[in-house]
Amino acid sequence: MAGVLRREFLEAVVGAATMLARPSVAGAQAYPARPVRLVVGFAPGGVPDLVARLLGQWLSARLGEPFVVENHAGAASNLALADVARAAPDGYTLFELSVANAINVSLHPGADIEGAIAPIASIAHAAFMIVVSPTSSIKTVSALIDYAKTHLGKLNFGSSPTGTPPYLAVSLFKGMAHIDVVQVPYRNSLQAVEELLSGRLDVAISHMSAIEYVKSGKLHALAVTTAQRQATLPHIPSVAEFLPGYEATTWYGLGTAKAAPPEIIKAISTATNAALADPHNAAHLTNLGLTVDRRSPAEFEKFITDETKKWAEVIKAANIKPQ
Repeated sequence: MAGVLRREFLEAVVGAATMLARPSVAGAQAYPARPVRLVVGFAPGGVPDLVARLLGQWLSARLGEPFVVENHAGAASNLALADVARAAPDGYTLFELSVANAINVSLHPGADIEGAIAPIASIAHAAFMIVVSPTSSIKTVSALIDYAKTHLGKLNFGSSPTGTPPYLAVSLFKGMAHIDVVQVPYRNSLQAVEELLSGRLDVAISHMSAIEYVKSGKLHALAVTTAQRQATLPHIPSVAEFLPGYEATTWYGLGTAKAAPPEIIKAISTATNAALADPHNAAHLTNLGLTVDRRSPAEFEKFITDETKKWAEVIKAANIKPQ
């Protein structure tokens, strides 16, 4: 009997040692082993949605499993953020980050992207465009600043709603130029452009979609809001040429639930940056008015921290409250 028990004990020890030496099935599986959700905080059809769908196609092709875009619009993408934050930190639920998330930290309690999301990779950024009527006497950013200083509180500057990236880009412009203008928030940037075209506004800030009006001569572009001129629009100056240090962009990146395995974050980051390095893929983003912006997870994390701090200071200085 003792011999039988001893043999069973030894078999159990050997079996346990074998199990410890053998990697688990889950650990040995290459990522991804099943479809991946890519959650977008905005409605279908807009630029955020199109960027996510392009990236999903590229990652699917590179990693061999579907990356399925899910639109969870609402509360300036905070609903989508909460969805991803609640997900298992296994890399199978991704989140499209944007400048709105960096802004929301200061405007919406609980919108803590740095505490909830692990950055993976940046994707692209785009300028806003400051435009006026072609019949306006204001032809440059310097002229705009001079006009505002000699007509205190008289210049109407249209944008999308209070607290949105274009609105804050105007707030930053006001603060750096030390001018007083009347900020007029509309439902979206397109409505602001329409009001400008109708003659009910002096100046507006818009997404790059307004370039078609500029090309047709219906609007005059004073400047783009990126730090440098846009390669596709070399004749349009940047605001920074008149206000050194000024920069306001809309940007997109990729993240996942905090505490996701580093090896999975690295795998997605590597695949994302490889996709963005493909000239054919980059051309798709250029057609959307975007510029490819590749960063490592650590670089993207620092960028988000810097953007969050920057817009928090603008919001505080302009005394902007949640709407």
